[in-house]
Amino acid sequence: KAVVSTQSTGIIHKTAGTDDKKLQTTLKKLQCNNIPGIEEVNIIKDDSTVIHFTNPKVQATVGANTFAISGNAEHKSITDLFPGILNQLVGMSSSLPSKSKPVVDDDEVPALVEDFDEASKTEAV
Repeated sequence: KAVVSTQSTGIIHKTAGTDDKKLQTTLKKLQCNNIPGIEEVNIIKDDSTVIHFTNPKVQATVGANTFAISGNAEHKSITDLFPGILNQLVGMSSSLPSKSKPVVDDDEVPALVEDFDEASKTEAV
């Protein structure tokens, strides 16, 4: 992949390797660390298309809230990837906290002593 820049003196060709070196230098300044073991990354866009990376190189600096994902990307429809994403979410559901209703013991709830409707009528007068 080549980036071409035109200047008044002529055409200068830059390789993607030059851009990669600049990016790696910047990530090094941010103290990004490699995150191993990530098999895929899906970035879902507003138009319901997905940028899908298989076996990407992922680097992150949590303190700077910066993540860099590099590798071969494919643009896919969310419907193509949805069954796999759904299976992953179902697999994770056992580790998620359940949304069961909290148990309320009647002994902990104080009994209603006053009639608030009557009290509001007497305060308005």
